[in-house]
Amino acid sequence: MKIDKSTVDRLAKLSKLEFSENEKVEMVEDFKKIVGFVDKLKEVDTEGVKPLIYVNEDVTNVVREDEVRGMLSRKEALQNAPEKDSSYIKVPKVLKKT
Repeated sequence: MKIDKSTVDRLAKLSKLEFSENEKVEMVEDFKKIVGFVDKLKEVDTEGVKPLIYVNEDVTNVVREDEVRGMLSRKEALQNAPEKDSSYIKVPKVLKKT
């Protein structure tokens, strides 16, 4: 598989990420290493090995019962909030419109 700057540009566009030119060069090298590791797996003899579906096939998932506990009051919940507006915690926008 050919890994070059155009591959990194394409992946960046698909994942909506932006990289500087230095970061792109580093990403090319990192991707080449990753592909090298995956190619190493081709050397391993897997004849007769069953595919692993679950890591812990013999372990049953143990879950606890839900229990109702005391709740924080609105005042307690807002007490340590860095920014608040009456009865809400204000958080910065995560997504921006395009």
